[in-house]
Amino acid sequence: MSKKRGLSLEEKREKMLQIFYDSQDFFLIEELKLKELEKSGPKKGVIMQSVKDVVQSLVDDDLVFKDKIGTSVYFWSLPSCAGNQLRNIQKKLDADLQSSERRYAELNEQCSALKKGREESDEREKALAELKAIEKKYNELKDEISQYSDNDPATFEAMKQAAEVALAAANRWTDNIFTLRQWCSKNFPQATEQLEQLYNEVGITDDFDYVELPPPVPVCSNRETEGNV
Repeated sequence: MSKKRGLSLEEKREKMLQIFYDSQDFFLIEELKLKELEKSGPKKGVIMQSVKDVVQSLVDDDLVFKDKIGTSVYFWSLPSCAGNQLRNIQKKLDADLQSSERRYAELNEQCSALKKGREESDEREKALAELKAIEKKYNELKDEISQYSDNDPATFEAMKQAAEVALAAANRWTDNIFTLRQWCSKNFPQATEQLEQLYNEVGITDDFDYVELPPPVPVCSNRETEGNV
């Protein structure tokens, strides 16, 4: 024998709502549990553990109302309340529909206004073709300029500043290395040979020294170039 299917959430909501309509009274949650058990029994109706959740879902949908009186919370719903609720929903939907229709009409008017002066014509086609040609030429020039970005004065200045920062950092660490070598030689004179071997292994050889930038290459101006020709 197959097991009887339990009630769905919607079926539970309908049964609980019918209790309110039939009684037309005010309930506490505990009274609702007893009323439901008396009506259909735990096997056919809403089980006690789910009554509170079902009623709360009805409250969330404005199908059941609640109010706190003292320390107790009362729930109620009348058939007339449901009718009023449906009428309020209908009014809201009607208002939304009217608002949407007005907005649709406004957008149609704007669309028609935007189309004025953009009718298909030989003159318009010619203007669009010229615009596309100008955009194409602009993109070509933009790509060509990007190829000479290395010669851009701003780029060159940024590279120069970065090189100066790197040079200062390198020489600062070089100075730290010399200071460390001097400290090691002073404090560990008996390990001079081992220290020299360690220095060579990490690249600190006899030619290790501060870094210097090469002298800048003179750049001839166009006038000087013309004079030499």
